[in-house]
Amino acid sequence: MTTRTHVFAATAALSVALGLAAPAWAQSRDQIRVVGSSTVFPFTTAVAESFGKSGRFKTPVVESTGTGGGLKLFCAGVGPAHPDIADASRRIKKSEIDQCAANGVTTMTELKIGYDGIALASSRKAAPVSLSTVVLWKALAKEVPVNGALVANPYRLWSDIDPALPRAAIEVLGPPPTSGTRDTFNELAMLEGCKKVAEVARAVPDETARERACMTIREDGAYVEAGENDNLIVQKLSANPNAFGVFGYSYLDQNRDTLQAARMDGVELTAETVAAGKYELARPLYVYVKNAHAGVIPGIREFIGEYTSERAMGDDGYLVDKGLIPEPKALRDVARVEAVNLTPLQF
Repeated sequence: MTTRTHVFAATAALSVALGLAAPAWAQSRDQIRVVGSSTVFPFTTAVAESFGKSGRFKTPVVESTGTGGGLKLFCAGVGPAHPDIADASRRIKKSEIDQCAANGVTTMTELKIGYDGIALASSRKAAPVSLSTVVLWKALAKEVPVNGALVANPYRLWSDIDPALPRAAIEVLGPPPTSGTRDTFNELAMLEGCKKVAEVARAVPDETARERACMTIREDGAYVEAGENDNLIVQKLSANPNAFGVFGYSYLDQNRDTLQAARMDGVELTAETVAAGKYELARPLYVYVKNAHAGVIPGIREFIGEYTSERAMGDDGYLVDKGLIPEPKALRDVARVEAVNLTPLQF
């Protein structure tokens, strides 16, 4: 028997002893790799840092590639060249499941980690207002329909859109394009509001071009990219009570003494309205695990165990401080069991 045969036999015996059918690349990577949503990125990064501090495994590498880009990488194949986990700010699509299967990624586990809520915040010095995704889109879109065609946004005052709104200049202080909050706002406020304006579909029949137009924000001063310094935005809101700031839910919650959130179609932004699906600018967030990598790339089950722990995802968990709105405990308990057991997704 050759040396190579001895090594193969020993490896096979070890795999059988461990109850694993370990592939040849079993020891080629010893660090978890995560890709995907920029919105989920801060949550997964926080879990990765906490996980790494235990000292049992290396801190996972987390990359912000966007949901679609992350799932494309995730579905490209099995092996060390491909990521183990994908973050997603929406549920995986059937077409992506099919692409995964075509590349050998035949089983995955889905974990809904909780919810995200985006606030349109203003100073408590201002009168409370109720907005909607349609109003937000008309206020902030670069082009809006007039006489059957898209033209440069003519609205200067909120009352230009709806006489019931304040006769005040449209001014929204928000994050830059690199921010996950901006991505969420584009998808849930701009795109969804645009879909409700029938004239847009008639003016731009092509779906791809229409979505691009819907999510293009005006650059004439109505929307101000205020960076990622939330304290600076709060100061500006205090100086200009007519302005709004775009924040994640957690930051609003920590500053309710000075800030208030506009109602969306009459619904107040609370953890309860987000979790119940009543608040328009809210959505579930997901993590997908490549089952074939568990037991091969070290620490995957343990990492998911940390992610689903009460200290992370619980009502008082550290992810709440990052802006995550948790699911009710009964649903968290179910998600924890399914995730740690790597229950395959049934789509």
